[in-house]
Amino acid sequence: MSVKEQYWRYSLIAIIIVLGIVLFQQITPFLGGLLGALTIYILVRKQMIRLTTKRKMKRSTAALLITTEAVFFFLIPISLVVWMLVDKLQNLNLDPQSIIAPIEEIAGIIKSKTGYDVLGSDTTSFIVSALPRIGQAIMGGISSFAVNIFVLVFVLYFMLIGGKKMEQYVNDLLPFNDDNTQNVIHEINMIVRSNAIGIPLLAVIQGGVAMIGYWIFGAPNILFTGFLTCFASIIPMVGTALVWFPIAVYMALIGNWVQAIGLAIYGGAVISQLDNLIRFIIQKKMADIHPLITVFGVVIGLSLFGFMGVIFGPLLLSLFFLFVDMFKRGYLDARGKTTE
Repeated sequence: MSVKEQYWRYSLIAIIIVLGIVLFQQITPFLGGLLGALTIYILVRKQMIRLTTKRKMKRSTAALLITTEAVFFFLIPISLVVWMLVDKLQNLNLDPQSIIAPIEEIAGIIKSKTGYDVLGSDTTSFIVSALPRIGQAIMGGISSFAVNIFVLVFVLYFMLIGGKKMEQYVNDLLPFNDDNTQNVIHEINMIVRSNAIGIPLLAVIQGGVAMIGYWIFGAPNILFTGFLTCFASIIPMVGTALVWFPIAVYMALIGNWVQAIGLAIYGGAVISQLDNLIRFIIQKKMADIHPLITVFGVVIGLSLFGFMGVIFGPLLLSLFFLFVDMFKRGYLDARGKTTE
């Protein structure tokens, strides 16, 4: 290769990298929608192939049909859940005192029982001043969510239109041989499908089981705490204990010791153990992922990708170990054989 050709090649690579960084920085606010579109595309890909090959449907018609299906079965339920949470949390902006009152009540109970004042005047004023900012942040997140939903629908439609051509183009760009390319694609499909189906399923089951326990032991605001338990199931290690344990403590502080102990036993023995059981079954059934990859992947993914990190965090970590294994088998093991 001549010097001029090398100059062209490396200049082109440099331009691609610089433009890629600039574009990625600008597209970051829409990353949730893009990753969501990729997730749903992987889930409905086989359905798209079936409609266009077996039923001979036009790609545009099939893409419109599947996109509409995704809106009704994925996006509308999620939007309804978010709307319900916003309806509960809107008091952060409208009436901060409605949030402070229960906290002051609990602090008063603790003081009467222990003599220790956990909520001083400075703490109260800090909470009052912080609540409107929290409310604004939540509303800003809701606005971002609405924009990303639009991006998701728009991108998903054109991903379905592109179909195999898009997949083939991506395959050609991957710096692997055919076997390794298939391994990477299989890993991506397996983990995305496992997490995209398993995590919502786990959240719904745990939330439903928790609501039964809250109803049996007389916990306050069963519907709202049930929704909180659904979302808490996403958080690794602690999970649903972030909801049922404070409720049990609150019930003990107000004198309902029997219900508090019952809820604590129910939470530890049923709700939390159900998490481990269902997660184990789903992982073995859909993707044989090590539990540590799931735990640390979710932690890493939430900080990188937001809510979609529960799916793409474990995927990122799994791909890292897959690439390390590919490097070992392709270069280190081969080098060891040649030296022998």
